[in-house]
Amino acid sequence: MKTVHKSAKLANVLYDVRGPIVEAAKQMEDEGQKIIKLNIGNLAPFGFDAPEEIQQDMIRNLPNSAGYSDSKGIFAARKAVMHYTQQQQVQGVTLEDIYLGNGASELIVMAANALLDNGDELLVPSPDYPLWTAATSLSGGAPVHYRCDEGNGWQPDLADMRAKITPRTKGIVVINPNNPTGVLYSDELLRGIVALAREFGLVLLADEVYDKVLYDGVRHTAMASLSTDVLTLTFNSLSKAYRSCGYRAGWMVVSGPKEIARDFIEGLNMLANLKLGSNVPGQWAIQTALGGYQSINDLVKEGGRLRRQRDLAYELITAIPGVSCVKPQAALYMFPRLDPQIYPIDDDRQFFMEVLRATRVMLVQGSGFNYPDNQHFRIVFLPHEDDLREAIGRLARFLEAYRKRHGT
Repeated sequence: MKTVHKSAKLANVLYDVRGPIVEAAKQMEDEGQKIIKLNIGNLAPFGFDAPEEIQQDMIRNLPNSAGYSDSKGIFAARKAVMHYTQQQQVQGVTLEDIYLGNGASELIVMAANALLDNGDELLVPSPDYPLWTAATSLSGGAPVHYRCDEGNGWQPDLADMRAKITPRTKGIVVINPNNPTGVLYSDELLRGIVALAREFGLVLLADEVYDKVLYDGVRHTAMASLSTDVLTLTFNSLSKAYRSCGYRAGWMVVSGPKEIARDFIEGLNMLANLKLGSNVPGQWAIQTALGGYQSINDLVKEGGRLRRQRDLAYELITAIPGVSCVKPQAALYMFPRLDPQIYPIDDDRQFFMEVLRATRVMLVQGSGFNYPDNQHFRIVFLPHEDDLREAIGRLARFLEAYRKRHGT
C-alpha cells in the first residue's frame, strides 16, 4: 500500500507545549509516576476555578444553546465585548467588528488565513507563543521572528523589527502581556510599533489574552487604543483572567481604518460563515464575565495566590547558581536563562527530557518558543506553593548534579 505522509505545510509547525516531553510524561504517568506539570497555563487542574456566576449562567442558558449561533456570535456576548473595548479607549468599534470563536486560538488561525497569501511574511516575536508561528505557516505565510531583548527586560527590538520588514510583510504580531516571558510592554514601545505599522502600511495583530493578569500595580494599554489609522486585530478570551480554558470562549475585534480593509473583512466573514459558529454555552459566559466581579484582581494583588506564587517561583529559580530571570510583571510564566558557561547544553529538548526523567518535573525548553539558543526554558507558576517548592527544589538538585558532572 502507498504510504500516507503528513502535509508539507506542517514542516514549520511546532507546539512543544504539548510535544514530545509531554508524551514522555504521559508514559511515565501510565507507569504510575506522579509528574509536576510546569509546562502549560491550564488553570483548572491547579484549583483555579471559573467564577461561580459564570458557571451558573452557562447552566441556565443550556436550553438555549442547542442550535447554531450567528456566525460572529450571540448578540449579548458581542455587545459585552464592544462595551469592554470602549472601556479600553478603543474608538470606532461596532457590533459588526466583533467575532467570537472557540478560544482566541481559533480566531488567530482564521485571521492568518484571511490575511496571508503564499509567501507573505508576518513578523512574530522571538520568543513567541508558538501558535502564532504555526498559524502563519499553515496559512502559507512565512513567519519572520523579530528579537525581544532580554537585556532590556524582553522588550521588542524596534530596530530589528524595522530591519526585517520587506515588501512581502503583511503585519506585526504583538503579544502583550507576553507569553512566555511575562513582560508588559511600555506605552512608548507600543507607540513605536504603531508608528512602524503606519509607515509601512502593516496590520497589527495584538494578542492581549493576559491583559488583566497584572502584578505590582502595572497598567496594560490596549494597542488598538493608540491609533485610529492603523488596522488592528485584537485577540482576547476568557481562558486566563476568568480561569475558563475549557469553555473555549474568545473574541477578535477589528479596529482602525476599516474602509481600506473591506476585502479582507469580507474574507473574515466568509471564514466565520464556514465555521458556522462557536461553542454557544461558552458564549453565554462572556457577558457575565466582562460585566461581573473581577475576581482576578484578588489573585494578582499583594497577598493574592498568583502574586505569592510568582514571587516564590522567582525567588527560588534565581537562587540557583547560574540561573537568571527577568521578573514577570504579568501573565502566568517566567522565562529563565541557564548560563552557558555553567550549563553547556547542545540540545535543549533533550536536556529537558533528561530533567523530566530524573526529576518528574515537566518544563518546556526555549526552542519550543522559537528562541534561537539552548539556554532558556519556561516555568508556569500555577501549582500551589508547596508543589512549587518541591518542583524547583528537584530542578535545583538536578542542576547541582549537572554542574558537578561537567566540572562547572
